[in-house]
Amino acid sequence: MIAPAFMPTLTTKHQRLAALRPLSPESVASLAAAWDVRMVHESNAIEGNSLTLRETELVLSKGVTVSGKPLKDHLEAVNLAKAWENVKELAKPGAVLTERDLLDLHRIVLTRVNDSFAGCYRSGSVRIAGSHHVPPNAMKVPDLMEELFAALKDINDPVGRAAKLHHGIARIHPFADGNGRTARLAMNFVLISAGYPPVSIPTDLRLAYHEALESADSGDFQAWLDFLTTQLDHELDEWLAALEPPSPVN
Repeated sequence: MIAPAFMPTLTTKHQRLAALRPLSPESVASLAAAWDVRMVHESNAIEGNSLTLRETELVLSKGVTVSGKPLKDHLEAVNLAKAWENVKELAKPGAVLTERDLLDLHRIVLTRVNDSFAGCYRSGSVRIAGSHHVPPNAMKVPDLMEELFAALKDINDPVGRAAKLHHGIARIHPFADGNGRTARLAMNFVLISAGYPPVSIPTDLRLAYHEALESADSGDFQAWLDFLTTQLDHELDEWLAALEPPSPVN
């Protein structure tokens, strides 16, 4: 596995965050709450959900439905928030995501949105809109997913492992729907279980995100790894800025 180009900087920031642990619930509550809403909004928006950040916050905090928006968009917000809570509960330090965990997360993501596909691998062919990549035949999906999870065991670096898992899910496209959201949940499971902050992909980086994944499809995994590492570096900066005590003034 190729290492991120600026791993030393990432490692240093990771160590600074680790030095602040255990983090008090009070110190992270507002930061985490705002991040969670942003992640739900951004992850769904990448897939075409029409809710704004403010509308997503209202749906999650107040349980309201936004006039003029499809019921599907509301359900996607609620489901992704539930799936994320499940990730945070399971991803204890050193925890390993299993294939069964992945299917359970996917089931939550698609509940009441597309129950017939929720929590199971696809049985038919799929195409990825706007991509030249053609996902493998559905009959190969179970074996390919088993191989993907087996390959993760040989990757010691959690950032590389998270990148490999996300790209593998995107490339295999094992589900009829919900692949992107489930891949990002799985990626963040690996990151937070290793003590890193989770990563959300801003909507204005949607094109760059997809281009990085397509580069990995074409054999340039480093492009995807560098993209993810850059986003993780930004997330570390935000968490450190909020949690580290200010430097003493001389």
